[in-house]
Amino acid sequence: MDIKENILFITGRLAENNLKNILESIDDKNFTYKIENLNINVAALLTTDMISRRIGDVSKYDRVIVPGKVRGDIKELSNELKINIERGPEELKDLPVLFGGKALKYDLSKYEVHIFAEITDAPNMSIEKIVELAERYRKNGADVIDIGCLPNKNFPHLSETVQELKNRDFYVSVDSHSDKELILGGKSGADYLLSIKSDNFYILDEVASYPILIPQEGDMNSLYDCIDRCLSNKRIFIADPILDPIHYGFTKSILRYSQLREKYPDIHIMMGTGNVTELTHADTTGITMTLMGIISELKINHILTTEVSTHCSSVIKENDLARRIILASSMNNTTPKHIDSGLLTTHEEDPFKYEFEEIKKLKENVKDTNYRIMISDKGIHLFNKNIFKTYTNPYDFFESIDVGSDTGHAFYLGIELARAQIAKQLGKSYEQDEELKWGCLVDEVVDDKLKFKEAGPTYKKKK
Repeated sequence: MDIKENILFITGRLAENNLKNILESIDDKNFTYKIENLNINVAALLTTDMISRRIGDVSKYDRVIVPGKVRGDIKELSNELKINIERGPEELKDLPVLFGGKALKYDLSKYEVHIFAEITDAPNMSIEKIVELAERYRKNGADVIDIGCLPNKNFPHLSETVQELKNRDFYVSVDSHSDKELILGGKSGADYLLSIKSDNFYILDEVASYPILIPQEGDMNSLYDCIDRCLSNKRIFIADPILDPIHYGFTKSILRYSQLREKYPDIHIMMGTGNVTELTHADTTGITMTLMGIISELKINHILTTEVSTHCSSVIKENDLARRIILASSMNNTTPKHIDSGLLTTHEEDPFKYEFEEIKKLKENVKDTNYRIMISDKGIHLFNKNIFKTYTNPYDFFESIDVGSDTGHAFYLGIELARAQIAKQLGKSYEQDEELKWGCLVDEVVDDKLKFKEAGPTYKKKK
């Protein structure tokens, strides 16, 4: 019988369950193991000194594997404890690779939160334009198309719009302050009506649509009354206590959602996230993920979002990815980190693949005059067999570049140096001849044949 290796894995509280799940997922393990939580939340904050003080007796183990980001001298710790100590990978999902397996891949095919995407000024659009926008929203992840009516604005093609969308297999909601428009929308086939409150609850006697219930002028008791009436009538509904903008009751409104979920553990709840994304001048990816975290913890089932402001033009796609990441995070009992990088649009986890000294060594092996461009934390590096220059501003390279009268090569180097500058400034990875990556905001083109790619490191002037 083969004697299996006995391994001690060191970690922190937050990663403990995820580490266990990953180890259990490794088939045909040729080792036994124990996981030791060293009483710290984040494993990456551990140091070799802390491990030395807290680890205890390790004599029964064959080796110890510590988190990849542990700071300190691992060799010195190994000598002190008289046992082989190794760093694991920086990301837990890569741990199986140490044992001949494959890195963990998270399943992003599932989600629990449904996206209502509002077309806010539908009365001003033709049916063709509404359908075109609805198709785009559905492609980006919307589950329901919300037809937004406007106060004091006639909507003569409302019924026809709802019917056309239904003919195209859309789920449709009608969003109006007018009882007449809500009734018309319901009778035309709308699946949902936004919004029903105590003063127009009678609408539910006239249509079969599912109501989105909201408070009457902020009175939560009026919302509770509507909920109780729907429960008593066995009427399917969604409740929305309304998310307020920042500095207009935002924190209190989050508490309302918490109180509503506590009072009604099993009902469906909606959160209208547009009041924050649209009215906050900040990139929406981080806002979206943070709100999705709140939504997950409170078990909110639906969101209503919009893409009115220019800075919100990709918010449906962002929500689609965020809901998948957050579910994978919940199912794997881990934080929503390193599951998918699609919402890291301006920064990256590890932007600089090479250190300055490593790039200088690469330069020593260059035997031709083709220009290489790389970045490190020191700046942008341009080099060939004759030069090695480092700057942060592409203009500073001008006097060092010699391309003669070759405008194609000059154009190419200008593009690449500009990309390198952007990557260095934002903390993104840069690879010569490749587009910068912008997460879910820009669809990545596979095998993109750049027009001026022949002007790259293997550039040869056309005859």
